[in-house]
Amino acid sequence: MARHTLSVLVQDQPGVLARISALFSRRAYNIESLAVGPTETPDVSRMTIVVDVDDQALEQITKQLNKLINVLKIVEMDDSTAIGRELMLIKMRGDDSHRAAIMQHVEVFRGRIVDVSGEAVTIEVTGSRDKLEAFVAALAPYGIKEIVQSGVVALARGGRAIGDRAVRG
Repeated sequence: MARHTLSVLVQDQPGVLARISALFSRRAYNIESLAVGPTETPDVSRMTIVVDVDDQALEQITKQLNKLINVLKIVEMDDSTAIGRELMLIKMRGDDSHRAAIMQHVEVFRGRIVDVSGEAVTIEVTGSRDKLEAFVAALAPYGIKEIVQSGVVALARGGRAIGDRAVRG
């Protein structure tokens, strides 16, 4: 099995997300990451779906997605042809004894401190899954209180756009 990132253009209508996630659920495929948002085209949304399946299962998923009436286009993104990022917010214990060390880690990982109170420091960091995992490992000794992480969002590298690429499947 391998990790695959699908960029799916869909009509922005109620129920589309439920139909697509149900398709994965019915076939017992786990969605590792799912991010949905508007695109540059009105009434069209982009779903970025990360799934860990073999190539045969990926082909089956793609064919089934193409049968859904609200699906406009599907493109598989890979690390060599796409840029993918995730967003993480981390709430740390805010005691003064560790604040300087936390700030150094934030700077090294190119994060931002977005909120400071007497009890907590909230940090925003974006990057690849590996970068975010390394950041969490570096901060763990200082007392992580809470983490929230978005799904992957991805775009093709260079001047190419999803409309320029062939549909897989």
